[in-house]
Amino acid sequence: MIALGLAATLGLSACTSDPAPAPVAGTPSPAGSGAVEAKPATLTLQPAAGAANIAPGDPVSVSVADGTLQTVTLTNADGKQVGGELAADKHSWTATEPLGYGKTYTWSGTAAGGDGKPVPVAGQFSTATAKRQISASLNVGDDQTYGIAMPIALTFSSKVPDRAAAEKALSVETTPKTEGSWAWLSDTQVHWRPKEYFQPGTKVVVTAKIYGVRIGDGVYGKQDVTSSFTIGRSQIVRGDTRTHRMQVIRDGQQIADYPVSYGLDSDPGRVTHSGIHVVMDKHPVYSMSNPRYGYTDVNVPWAVRISNNGEFIHGLSASVWAQGKKNISHGCLNLSPANAKIYYDSVLMGDPVEITGSTQQLTTKDGDYSDWTYAWQDWTKLSALNA
Repeated sequence: MIALGLAATLGLSACTSDPAPAPVAGTPSPAGSGAVEAKPATLTLQPAAGAANIAPGDPVSVSVADGTLQTVTLTNADGKQVGGELAADKHSWTATEPLGYGKTYTWSGTAAGGDGKPVPVAGQFSTATAKRQISASLNVGDDQTYGIAMPIALTFSSKVPDRAAAEKALSVETTPKTEGSWAWLSDTQVHWRPKEYFQPGTKVVVTAKIYGVRIGDGVYGKQDVTSSFTIGRSQIVRGDTRTHRMQVIRDGQQIADYPVSYGLDSDPGRVTHSGIHVVMDKHPVYSMSNPRYGYTDVNVPWAVRISNNGEFIHGLSASVWAQGKKNISHGCLNLSPANAKIYYDSVLMGDPVEITGSTQQLTTKDGDYSDWTYAWQDWTKLSALNA
């Protein structure tokens, strides 16, 4: 009995083991243990140390992997610090003001790695010197209200050598979201229009962030331009030259049907063009001149320009007898002065004027706002980014 009890005790001892010893602090973890090894910080500078001929408009930042940024400073040769912002997680720093042309900048600061060791933020880079700077201007103004067909036009002060680089610096933000595209209509002008008319009430912010952007060999953008505006109510003019009438449709409801005299159909130089025109501006009194047809300085009331080829909607007492019956004008839409005033008071720049029925079609050569003469697929092909 005593021998059996001893054997049982020995058997029990053979099935147990002592706890594993605790690892000593500071010793490497065994392979496959699952522990994460502390790493030194790895910095990425943009521009990198030693970089030269950097466009002043290029992104400027510092980012860190396996660590955090403690301090970051970027100074020019005069010791002036460039404004910047450290991210809340301290993984990146971004410059918040543009750089200058032909200057040298110095990085300084410190990052701390996961291993607890400091890594310096250090190095220099230099920016390019501009041979020429190009400015730009917008056709839309802050806090203005425009019609549903309003195109956005950005006009440069001289030819843009690299259209794609310039277009990448442009943006249009809309609320609600609206599909649209930029299109280059000349070497100096690029337009943005929506695929369809804007929804009434759309908020639009257009930004040309072109300062310091390289848009050619030694050619750079001179300054940023931006504008915020609103699209107003929907108002569409629909006119058929064959019926000698013009309807005004507001928010889907017809609010007027005016008798009109359009351009003389038998003369290609006088016919009103069919197509989607856009209201460009308006004047209480406007002086009309057309030496080819023997008249100069004829003042007309309540003139609304709808193209740059001489087409207006305006009042004219002398043609009231023909309005609603016969087309006799030199391309304009003639209304009675009373009707012209009513229409004039309702107009916004950017309102569409849709004309049908004539022998001549509105073309891209008929003015600055001929954007809607393009089919959408043809319009998008004029983007430098789709070339």
